Amino acid sequence: MPCLEVQLNRLRLKNPILVASGTFGYAREMTAYAEFSQLGALIPKTVTPLPRPGNPPPRTVETPSGLLNSIGLDNDGLDAFIAKHLTALLGLGTAVIANIAGKNTAEFVQMAQKLSEYPGLAGLELNISCPNVSGGVDYGTNPKMTAEVVAAVRAACDLPIIAKLTPNVTSVVEIARAASDAGADALSLVNTFQGLVVNWRKRQPVLGNGIGGLSGPAIKPLALRIVWQVAQAVKTPIIGVGGIQSIDDVMEFLICGASAVQIGTANFYNPTLATTLVTQLASILEEEGCESVTDLVGTIQPSTVARLAAQSCQTAKSSV
Repeated sequence: MPCLEVQLNRLRLKNPILVASGTFGYAREMTAYAEFSQLGALIPKTVTPLPRPGNPPPRTVETPSGLLNSIGLDNDGLDAFIAKHLTALLGLGTAVIANIAGKNTAEFVQMAQKLSEYPGLAGLELNISCPNVSGGVDYGTNPKMTAEVVAAVRAACDLPIIAKLTPNVTSVVEIARAASDAGADALSLVNTFQGLVVNWRKRQPVLGNGIGGLSGPAIKPLALRIVWQVAQAVKTPIIGVGGIQSIDDVMEFLICGASAVQIGTANFYNPTLATTLVTQLASILEEEGCESVTDLVGTIQPSTVARLAAQSCQTAKSSV
């Protein structure tokens, strides 16, 4: 059988199929549906230093081929996460990557130091990109601030660091370079796109917070474009996120440059998808004659039209 293991710098996973933060709860909710031990990694919902009530309801609304959410990082805080959930998560037979968010660099560092005391945790995903709250997550829109928080967390603990980046900037590549240069072991690309749904009869937004984050199949072409662009600009491994709901989607992210993927919105309507994809990935790699999943990463080729245009341009230059 082909090897499914992936190495994301200091983070080694048994396969590249992960479940995204905020879409899998704390795993207990998925016990009846998922074979946790088959997953490459599980990322529970974002945790903040202190409890957060989240944004006012309604918090979610379906859109064509997508989901708009404005949860607002609703959680019980780091201490409650450790007391109520962490031990159970670490006993599920797969890698667990904690997703953390803080209002400033000091809070990110404090959370990282505290979580690093618990053996068995595979890594940290820094949520510097949530579109539904203000504060520390705005770090992801500024290269200098991104580098600051990544470097500080990297220096404060020995856990592998994943920077989860926002697409809501002019150039994700610039932010990705900053995170990479600061020592991120991997980049999660991307978080949700800001969007708005309105009820024109009421003259009001549908979500209680107004603007929300769009996820689901509608954003896949946009996420693929960003993965492709960043993969050409940095050497840091990429985890592709955005609208994945089939093995073909997984393959598309891999050839565009992602070394792993996260399943997000699809978990809500197909909670068995992630484990199914692991089996399907092994089969398709065998069909393709690949010895390892890494054989496929970044193998996208220019289109025939683009190649012919490049060849024509080169010929023209040579004849001058």
